[in-house]
Amino acid sequence: MTKLTGPSGSGSVALSDLVCFDLYSAARAIIRAYRPILSGLGLTYPQYLVMVMLWQHAPRTVKDLGDNLDLDSGTLSPLLKRLEVSGLVTRRRRADDERTVEITPTSKGRSLERDAKRVPLEMATVMGISETEERKLRALLRKLSASLATQVDDVATRVA
Repeated sequence: MTKLTGPSGSGSVALSDLVCFDLYSAARAIIRAYRPILSGLGLTYPQYLVMVMLWQHAPRTVKDLGDNLDLDSGTLSPLLKRLEVSGLVTRRRRADDERTVEITPTSKGRSLERDAKRVPLEMATVMGISETEERKLRALLRKLSASLATQVDDVATRVA
């Protein structure tokens, strides 16, 4: 059985026995590795993720961005304001529904995409894993995420 939070039963557990700590440590290392690569673009890692989504398809609603990036509005709203102040996006309320805010990259934001195309290549080099290993890792992470998403409510009920 995979140890996400440690062995069942009593006794102490070492960090090296916890898959959850390995995931946490890897996530932090990846975000640290992105920092110098993205600094040349003037973006933070969360801002980069927003821009990637907007480069794929725009406009996008704030709700859509939050749902896809798993960011709450308290995190996303200030991030979008900073992107707007930087001249990379516009935020506009829909005429047919003023409660809905759409985010669109500006021409400056669109032109940043050309420079950002190098980011995945630079990160692949920094990560030091092969394409095959990357595909396997992504498949495992997606499987883990999907499994956890279906189990969260069940676990919360059992713990409570």
